[in-house]
Amino acid sequence: MKDFIYADCAATAALSPDALEAMLPWLTTDHGNASQPHMSGQRAREAVENARETVSGLIGASHDEIVFTSGGTESDNWAIRGFAPASGKRRIIASAIEHHAVLNACREAANERQGATEIDTVPVDAFGIAHEDALPTLLKKEKDVPTLVSVMLANNEIGTVEPIKKLAGTARAYGAYFHTDAVAAAGKIPIDVADLGVDLLSASAHKFGGPQGVGFLYIKKGTPIRPLLFGGSQERSMRAGTENVAGIVGAAAALRSCCENMERTTERLTRLENRLLAGIRGTDHIRNGAEYHVPGLVSISFRGADGETILHRLDLKGIAISTGAACDSVRTRTSHVIGAIGVPAEYANGTVRISFGANNTEDDADRIAAELLSVVKEKL
Repeated sequence: MKDFIYADCAATAALSPDALEAMLPWLTTDHGNASQPHMSGQRAREAVENARETVSGLIGASHDEIVFTSGGTESDNWAIRGFAPASGKRRIIASAIEHHAVLNACREAANERQGATEIDTVPVDAFGIAHEDALPTLLKKEKDVPTLVSVMLANNEIGTVEPIKKLAGTARAYGAYFHTDAVAAAGKIPIDVADLGVDLLSASAHKFGGPQGVGFLYIKKGTPIRPLLFGGSQERSMRAGTENVAGIVGAAAALRSCCENMERTTERLTRLENRLLAGIRGTDHIRNGAEYHVPGLVSISFRGADGETILHRLDLKGIAISTGAACDSVRTRTSHVIGAIGVPAEYANGTVRISFGANNTEDDADRIAAELLSVVKEKL
């Protein structure tokens, strides 16, 4: 078999060398618990706080506005279910193409409050961009009820980057709070929470070259939120549980590396995208998503094809791609994102996602394109 090609970096990226180097001491020789007062514990505490300083600086936040979590799902759940206005009643408005970590957390939030939480949806256009005009109408609906708007910064399936600054500004004008799921965007496009105007932002390290099992939630000072996990006093009593020191240190190192090399990486990934798309010219397909999208993420729907079959045929050829979100891979139905953007039925089932990362080359893009061309021409 030819060399294996991994082109599913939107599901999880390879651990960056910088992250691995930063983590190794905390996986081998340094074992301190960051909550302990002895010297070993205090070294671990210093490492965590240095990582917090790094992460906060990279996204324009204050040091005490970053709380480390186990990843994007926890961060999203905390933002949605932890939103806790003093009145007890609340509303949550989310876009139609949010990750299941947001959508299912919204449903659970409604159940937890026995109907005291109302959920509304912002529709999207054919490119996956949230309808800005729909938001004021929803915000006016019950203007006296504390409201949280949740729209992802970039979509994990089609790559579309949303106009978060405008949407957050509209929410703020109506007295609402704003959360953005930046799991698909962090480390790939510039993020400045102050410029975006968001109150909450979720991220996950394994999407930008950090380890799996660690992420963070940005919580703007003054945002009404209660802890989701209870126990010890870690993370300023906001998130109980012994800190994952190695993971936190690795996450910070990976994010720093991504941000420092972002311009060069974007140029390289764009070249790979263009080579891939040039290689499948002549096939009947739709490129999904907006022009402004996460670099290196390509969602394609082939007419009359079956995405699952394409995935498995390429896997047998030593190429890993996906049909969409990893969290939904056990289901064979068309994803809610593809449905929300209105991909025609004759194309929708033939959707695949190719997402390039740090280790991919132009030869990889050419080979993927050639194999896609071969498989699709078989009239699957």
